[in-house]
Amino acid sequence: MSKISKFFKGGGSGAAKGRGGPSPQEALARLRETEEMLSKKQEYLETRIERELALARQHGTRNKRAALQALKRKKRYEKQLNQIDGTLSTIEFQREALENSHTNTEVLKNMGYAAQAMKKVHENMDLNKIDDLMQDITEQQDVAQEISDAISSRGTFGDEFDEDELIAELEELEQEELNKGMRDVRLPSVPSTSLPSRPGKMPACHSRFLMIKPCSSTRKRAEDEDEMKKLAAWAS
Repeated sequence: MSKISKFFKGGGSGAAKGRGGPSPQEALARLRETEEMLSKKQEYLETRIERELALARQHGTRNKRAALQALKRKKRYEKQLNQIDGTLSTIEFQREALENSHTNTEVLKNMGYAAQAMKKVHENMDLNKIDDLMQDITEQQDVAQEISDAISSRGTFGDEFDEDELIAELEELEQEELNKGMRDVRLPSVPSTSLPSRPGKMPACHSRFLMIKPCSSTRKRAEDEDEMKKLAAWAS
């Protein structure tokens, strides 16, 4: 049995079991430390490969034995470098899987806490009581709506009066106003001057003041006609 197998089956696993196993954070920290160590090992091997390659070029065919030894060491370093590359890929894959598992565990844990909190909140809730409460709320909303409709509806004050009587009274008032307007109208007065004896003969006032101003009788007649037109328009 190899030493690595003895380690995992022996003290190493026993120590982990004694502690209840490492936490995800501890395992991730160990993996990152291993990645860092292997990365430094990579840099070292790459440097040694370049050095051995330079020695092989330096010796060349002049010192064939030394050149071959340098190339052999370069090959061993390259082999170790390839092994480290594979190990780093495995560790990186394991670290990502552990990170995802840790994330999923935390998500499930928080979801469990939330489920317990919801259960605790709903412990004191009775579905029957909730239905009764919602029914009460609906009834009170209906009552409030009826009150609002009653308040906002048109009032019935004054509906006891007969509308026909009111219309008759209104017509009487309009007739009184019409009669009053007729009394206030001034009828046109009879002209005081005599009519001309022959058609076409213009009164003296017209002949004397034709280009200055109309005579008084003509002006009076025009005013009377205007008043009659106003009276007819008001009566219609």
